[in-house]
Amino acid sequence: MPDSTVTIRHANVTDLPAVLDIYNHAIINTTAVYQEDVHTLSMRESWFMDKLKNGYPVFVATEANKVIGFSTYGPFRNWPGYRFTVEHSVYVHIDHRGKGVGKLLVQSVIGHARDKGMHALIAGIDSESAGSLKLHQSLGFVEVAHFKQVGFKFGRWLDLKFLELLLS
Repeated sequence: MPDSTVTIRHANVTDLPAVLDIYNHAIINTTAVYQEDVHTLSMRESWFMDKLKNGYPVFVATEANKVIGFSTYGPFRNWPGYRFTVEHSVYVHIDHRGKGVGKLLVQSVIGHARDKGMHALIAGIDSESAGSLKLHQSLGFVEVAHFKQVGFKFGRWLDLKFLELLLS
């Protein structure tokens, strides 16, 4: 269970350096994202402005006024027939993983997507990310696809799983 001092709120521009640090740590050290090059602050600012412009939320988890995680969602695919399906992402600072912070962040995404009339929420998760898979399954997500060797990082092939939560 997360510490009672963890709060979830909408992100603002001043949160972006911490968001960037969390994301870059995931790039450098994990298969949570199949990126290989770290991002810059200007890249994160552009990403954030695009999210706001397109009506997609960015949530942050904070503890003692420090950002310890973030979540967001965006289009699953850009064709009109997919307009009620979104894909989300969630990242938690390494020191706060396994404490329920990710669950709070995903729950915020679920609530927001429901309120916006979305029908399906997709999670793309590396097949070896047991913690993320367990988290999503605990929230009702169901595995709907297992793509073999579609990613390559750290000198090896990676499998990607898609999990889905129907919101309505």
